[in-house]
Amino acid sequence: MQSELKLRIASGLVLAAIALGATWAGGSAFQLLSVAIGLLVYYEWSTITRLAERDFQGNAIGWVSQGILAVLVLFDHMPLTLPVFAGCVAVAILWVAIRKTSFWLPGGIAYAGLTSISLAAVRGADYLGLVATLFVFAVVWGTDIFAYFVGRAVGGPKLAPAISPGKTWSGAIGGTICGILAGTAVFLAHFSLQDLRIPLIALVLSVSSQVGDLFESFVKRRFGVKDSSRLIPGHGGVMDRVDGLIFACVAALVLVLGQILFSGGRESAFGAFLLGP
Repeated sequence: MQSELKLRIASGLVLAAIALGATWAGGSAFQLLSVAIGLLVYYEWSTITRLAERDFQGNAIGWVSQGILAVLVLFDHMPLTLPVFAGCVAVAILWVAIRKTSFWLPGGIAYAGLTSISLAAVRGADYLGLVATLFVFAVVWGTDIFAYFVGRAVGGPKLAPAISPGKTWSGAIGGTICGILAGTAVFLAHFSLQDLRIPLIALVLSVSSQVGDLFESFVKRRFGVKDSSRLIPGHGGVMDRVDGLIFACVAALVLVLGQILFSGGRESAFGAFLLGP
């Protein structure tokens, strides 16, 4: 086994242990993980897009925005966090429009901000949040792993050759099927399956995760970089590892947005949504 592969496996195991440990603990531990991921994502985004070089003051606005959102996520005030997030993005758009600088600034604030917000919102602080987070992990990881292996084994037409030449339709379909099966299996380990709601939700999350993967590939190709950073030995950057997870969690957030905005509880709205009426 090559040393690079050993390093990749070791790093992957450490990352999985941290993610699952924080998920099991919930509360402050998972909120800290969510915030850390969001801040690192903004760091990588601003580095890739060269925001500091293009617009130093605008990039400072981005960091202040991420700091404010991080504090709100840590204090578990989701109904307030979402309007503040919208305000931060609006301020960045106004800044860019006035100064005629790069729209990658509000894009980065939105992308990184939604990372920490959606992760924390899915987990919540209750048992349903634990199940919901494991459900999302299962869908995303199942999709990612099997899309790679099915794509390599079957091959065929490319999914988006201009963005990510290695991805195929066979891999996308195989990954989606396995993501649905993995997510449904996690749900069945805790609750009974009454209808097709859970497989359909898993389908939405699986497709969203693959769109997230393609989106990050588009950003990197646009700026001519291979990895988002070198923060993770053998893996590249944080964005390289959580691109699909970000979009899947954002999709989960969208499904229950109204419930989050009009409730002050710390329970996982997505967990309750999975369980159904």
